[in-house]
Amino acid sequence: MARPLRVQYAGAIYHVMNRGDRREAVFKDNKDHERFLQTLAEACARTGWQIHAWCLMKNHFHLVIETPQPNLAAGMKWFLGTYTGRFNRRHKFFGHLFGGRYKALAVDGSGNGYLRTICDYVHLNPVRAGLIKGTQSLEAHRWSSFNDYLKGPRKRPVWLRTDRLFGEMGIGADTTVGRRRFEDLMEQRRAQEKDQDLAENPAGLVPGQRQFSFEIAGSNGGEVQGLPWEAGAAGERRRTGGADHPGGHGEGGVAARRPGEETERRRRKGGVGAAPAG
Repeated sequence: MARPLRVQYAGAIYHVMNRGDRREAVFKDNKDHERFLQTLAEACARTGWQIHAWCLMKNHFHLVIETPQPNLAAGMKWFLGTYTGRFNRRHKFFGHLFGGRYKALAVDGSGNGYLRTICDYVHLNPVRAGLIKGTQSLEAHRWSSFNDYLKGPRKRPVWLRTDRLFGEMGIGADTTVGRRRFEDLMEQRRAQEKDQDLAENPAGLVPGQRQFSFEIAGSNGGEVQGLPWEAGAAGERRRTGGADHPGGHGEGGVAARRPGEETERRRRKGGVGAAPAG
């Protein structure tokens, strides 16, 4: 069965996730975290990406990426391949690091609150994982952009964009008062999530993502560059191959197709007539 294609267009925002092969660690120590962020900075410099939120866990990561150019697939291929090579050389490993294709879920960035929802989801990931205890501040997890949002603009990575999230939270200015307001709102959101017991769902979706993904797939100027998300295949591959074969991160980002062309292609290959729903 052919791999699902990616939706790519200028200005798209994605919630990007990937886990270690067989759920193994992709960060063994702080040096690996630093190497990952260094590689992410290089990827942003190469692609023009803007990061709205990030969180690194032991065996997976979350990124909220905005792509001013339609280059998610090419950028992720370089990014994951480069980090895998660096990780393998440092630890004298070889082969796959990540478990199959990364998930890339389109996020509505129109200002209706969906960007805030997904950034909150990313920043609260350590709480759901039990890495931050009830009495601890969200700052206790070092490897998250939550801490960067509390810093002044000159102390943040140049690739981290904060204005859109601040705007959706009603924070008018990036000042000490505004950043304190951000922290207070996040602690309130943390308390709400505890009450609602919001666990990560199998598809990694938050409210609004699936509906929006269908909408952009049908309204991207009449041209669809692929499906809005895919479920991934975590844990299905073994660590084989060399550092120059970092884990099957070849991508399906393609030139735009005419309406109906993808359906006809799938029909000729024996697929169903309707587009898959992820």
